Amino acid sequence: MNKVGRFGEFGGQYVPETVMNAVHELEAAYDKYKDDPDFKAELAALYKDYANRPSMLYYAKHMTEDLGGAKVYIKREDLNHTGAHKINNVLGQILLAKRMGKKRIIAETGAGQHGVATATVCALMGLECCVYMGEEDTKRQSLNVYRMELLGAKVVPVSSGTCTLKDAINEAMRDWCTNIETTFYCIGSVMGPHPYPEMVRDFQKIVGEEIKAELMEREGRLPDCVVACVGGGSNAMGAFYDFIPDTSVRLVGAEAAGRGINTADTAATLSCGSVGIFHGMKSMFLQDKFGQIAPVYSISAGLDYPGIGPEHANLWKTGRAEYVAVTDEEAVCAFEYLSKTEGIIPAIESAHAVSAAMKIAPTMGKEQIIVINLSGRGDKDVYSVARYRGHNIENS
Repeated sequence: MNKVGRFGEFGGQYVPETVMNAVHELEAAYDKYKDDPDFKAELAALYKDYANRPSMLYYAKHMTEDLGGAKVYIKREDLNHTGAHKINNVLGQILLAKRMGKKRIIAETGAGQHGVATATVCALMGLECCVYMGEEDTKRQSLNVYRMELLGAKVVPVSSGTCTLKDAINEAMRDWCTNIETTFYCIGSVMGPHPYPEMVRDFQKIVGEEIKAELMEREGRLPDCVVACVGGGSNAMGAFYDFIPDTSVRLVGAEAAGRGINTADTAATLSCGSVGIFHGMKSMFLQDKFGQIAPVYSISAGLDYPGIGPEHANLWKTGRAEYVAVTDEEAVCAFEYLSKTEGIIPAIESAHAVSAAMKIAPTMGKEQIIVINLSGRGDKDVYSVARYRGHNIENS
């Protein structure tokens, strides 16, 4: 990052004046506490004793043998408390919110995993919680809606626009504008105005740090390739960040192609997007020639965001990371493959990364190593995949 809040040309703070004070307040608080020994010690204790870190690095023996190429390791973020990587960031942000004296936490969620993590930590810390979720996503992820409500959160369905993640973020930002004094907006990905992309990355970078340490212990060397799914990009940024200086390590992000990048039903930002400004940041977005944000589609409620975090945009532009598009059908096939091959049911988001790795691993040598960041577990997606495959299962 060559200047505050920027990753090359991307990033920044493109927010209304009414929000700028809150953004500056957050920036000052994060700068104060991010290197504070007491803050870091409390967060480390929560990671260990509450979130179940470090998460396991699992050698996928059957997958390795079946694909016939590189050794396949899987970083098991699905084994974290709440079932995804989201808890890493939420613990950090809500710990910061408490230091700032905030009593109310708001969040947006797509697949529901960030919402569940936020509701969980609010329950732990005794804070009011309100989660905005696109109406379409509340139907696709009804299990997670109930989980959030069970944890004491208020879930607000958003019926504007495409009724998905983009619209949930819009409503959360409107709420934040009118309740700045009491409210902390816990953003779930490496997106939004500075300091969010940097802050969320810093709370997620433990994933890559653990991969590096665990693999050095197991194999005595770095991986040759790290693969992660990308919507806004928090799990991928967490997995990639510690390896950015290690140029021998190939970094691959798997975007949601939906029904294909040659159709309108896609969410593959770096395959189909262009530079724009949205949700407080300059990055790459799916938009028309007038800069109007396009409706997007993916079977994955967690990846159907029409943009990508600014640090990912810079990694893509500089060539340090590459981004591939994975269709719904490919993701569902990977969901089924990992379930049957290793007995691990991945989140449909994570299945995009599994699909990309299934293509890459056979092209690599047997002495090489590929790591898949399995960002979440797939309980929430079983009904959706069953329906996709034509099974008559009631989601009740």
